[in-house]
Amino acid sequence: MAEQEKEAALPQKESFSEWYNDLLQKGEIMDVRYPVKGLYVWYPFGFNIRRNVYGIIRELLDKDHQETLFPLLIPENEFMKEAEHIKGFEDEVYWVTHGGTTPLDVKLALRPTSETAIYPMYKMWIRSHADLPLKLYQVVNTFRYETKHTRPLIRLREITSFKEAHTVHATWEDAAAQVDEAIRIYTEFYRRLAIPVLPSKRPDWDKFPGADYTIATDALMPDGKTLQVGTAHHLGDNFAKTFDITYEDVNGEQVYAHQTCYGISERSIAALISIHGDNKGLVIPPEIAPVQAVIIPIIFKESSDVLQACETVRDKLEKAGIRVKIDASENRPGAKYYKWEMKGVPVRIELGPRDLKNNSAMLVRRDTGEKQQFPLDNIENEVLSVFSAVQTDLYEKARKELEGRIFDCRTPAEVKENITKGIAKVFWCGKKECGLRLEDEIGAGILGIPTGQAACKGKCITCDADADTQVYVARTY
Repeated sequence: MAEQEKEAALPQKESFSEWYNDLLQKGEIMDVRYPVKGLYVWYPFGFNIRRNVYGIIRELLDKDHQETLFPLLIPENEFMKEAEHIKGFEDEVYWVTHGGTTPLDVKLALRPTSETAIYPMYKMWIRSHADLPLKLYQVVNTFRYETKHTRPLIRLREITSFKEAHTVHATWEDAAAQVDEAIRIYTEFYRRLAIPVLPSKRPDWDKFPGADYTIATDALMPDGKTLQVGTAHHLGDNFAKTFDITYEDVNGEQVYAHQTCYGISERSIAALISIHGDNKGLVIPPEIAPVQAVIIPIIFKESSDVLQACETVRDKLEKAGIRVKIDASENRPGAKYYKWEMKGVPVRIELGPRDLKNNSAMLVRRDTGEKQQFPLDNIENEVLSVFSAVQTDLYEKARKELEGRIFDCRTPAEVKENITKGIAKVFWCGKKECGLRLEDEIGAGILGIPTGQAACKGKCITCDADADTQVYVARTY
């Protein structure tokens, strides 16, 4: 192995934290060396992945939402209006107190989330039932003064890629239906990233401050912890009453609106690179990959015919809409393989004199390492077919991994035995004291009640009372 290959080698994925941090740097996702704790810099390659990922969520939302943009700064008087909401964020807010050297008359919060920035405007925009439903979203940076251990893409002080949607509806039931639709959109979004997720209704002590209830989606990371990768909140009319958001109904009466909000962040990319990546580097689904195929010329003495053939293949792939590069650098083939494997390029195409003589090329899948010879005449369709197989196989592999790490447990001892490997599923009577006692006893949290749970009966894992509800329990980030 060449020296540069040795230097680029990753730690084993079994040492997940070390592997993850190294991959961010060597895979050129994020640079952690910015001189402010909890703030990180996107490399262009990582930002390209981000652009493709957020292109999917925009595509899914734009069918019946509109994208917008609200200010970063929120006046203190507006921010402080919703008592339960501010109580949930009061320890995390960054405050702007001066403009230059001049003290501000009203302090300004850097948004930790945007309810209190958006809803004063909704009060002015919404007049009648004809204005409903209103469905807006924005992709912005948000700031939270995290006191826990910060980690790139996972726990940040500047969330650089927060997609938050805010909708307004005539009735509580309409808002509830929108929460369900948000979770459906998120499930489809993550399927496009080849990531299976578990939606569950959060216990009341873990819902969004000011919400009636919260449903969240979780992904299982390689170290057995879960990562919350999407949330949807039914706000009822709580914020409408605070910000006086009313509409005139069909009877001419002024009625409080009902609202939802739902968001995802760059945690989606943390899940993407963690779940699919391996000891060689990134493994990226074709739809997301900045470079979907790389062509490696295998050159010995005469090179013009091989390079010309590579350019012809590139042109055919580009015409088919495939993002492709030729690596004609002077590095030897092994070093090129290593470089593009680290970057997670889904398909490598090797083309040398022998291949050219046979009018074929070698296609190598990044996810499995499988090699197969394909004719050059139909190379673009063969590559697209391989992309489809990669997408399907990545999702199925992750789904089986997830399902194999969910354990039905009947006692706290069984939970403790399995919780380091994944997710426990237990019966719970629904009482808060039982839930909190379980969390204290096992050192892990109740994620929530799985959505669409089938009828079931058992005994509460804490108090042994009859229970008809099961919940996920896991260690979390």
